Amino acid sequence: MVTRLYTHPIFLEHITPPGHPERPDRLRAIERVLDDEAFAALDRANAPEGDEATILFAHPQEFVEKVRAAIPDTGIARVDADTTASPKSWQAAVTAIGAANAAVDDVFQGRADNVFVAARPPGHHAEKTTAMGFCLFNTAAIAARYAQRHHQAERVAIVDWDVHHGNGTQDIFWDDPSVLYCSTHQMPLYPGTGAVSETGAGNIVNAPLAPQTGSDVFRDAFLSRILPTLDDFAPDLIIISAGFDAHHRDPLAEINLTEDDFDWATGQLIERAGRHSGNRLVSLLEGGYDLQGLAFSVAAHVGRLMKG
Repeated sequence: MVTRLYTHPIFLEHITPPGHPERPDRLRAIERVLDDEAFAALDRANAPEGDEATILFAHPQEFVEKVRAAIPDTGIARVDADTTASPKSWQAAVTAIGAANAAVDDVFQGRADNVFVAARPPGHHAEKTTAMGFCLFNTAAIAARYAQRHHQAERVAIVDWDVHHGNGTQDIFWDDPSVLYCSTHQMPLYPGTGAVSETGAGNIVNAPLAPQTGSDVFRDAFLSRILPTLDDFAPDLIIISAGFDAHHRDPLAEINLTEDDFDWATGQLIERAGRHSGNRLVSLLEGGYDLQGLAFSVAAHVGRLMKG
């Protein structure tokens, strides 16, 4: 298996207020753990700056201009109660989109079997017309649309194991049966969406997890709900919204996963990508706010991507 890693120094320049959980040190922790010799074979590349026009694949022009106008010349501007922007946030967000779209190109053009994008800000809370939950634009949604428009993918599956429900991705694809959205997440928890009854056009599969549950419940949700749906859908591409805040060390939630669970879930999705998608799998970093838990979980995830 050829696994590519995209990251870029610009992602460190998306500055958040002191004490904010979504901080540049998250990427520094990932960089340190992936510097280990165990990852020597990882194909590393600088993330390219994205084509701003592709943002319109998931968001209307008026919203894009609203986000652009919120970027301050100096200091930190508040977009909502949890979401902020600094002078380089636009460039960081557009480069995250560029990396995700390049990853889609890589797996469709045979340069890699799978790709992990270590970028920030994250994206899965960004709705069609609302930036929220640390997110400005919905990178996973844009990448899914990019695969459809540039590589004629008929069916794209997005699997989101971030501990917070990806309300933005659900919002964008609510009535679009060409994109399957599957999510495991803690409930109740921010943003308050993600009930089993939320099914869209039959393309939304939510598997909420009760607080203080762990590996058994998470794996059962995968085995009983997520994986059978993936098999039925038979996607041309699998995108992972790879948040690692369901780790037991994470301060923002109460799900007790370990890095072994992320290794296992990654393996299950690699198997489905091999079965349905010509091995095409793209993983995009979302949450994960305890630096040790994040680093160890990413190491397990990327290690499994490399093993196949």
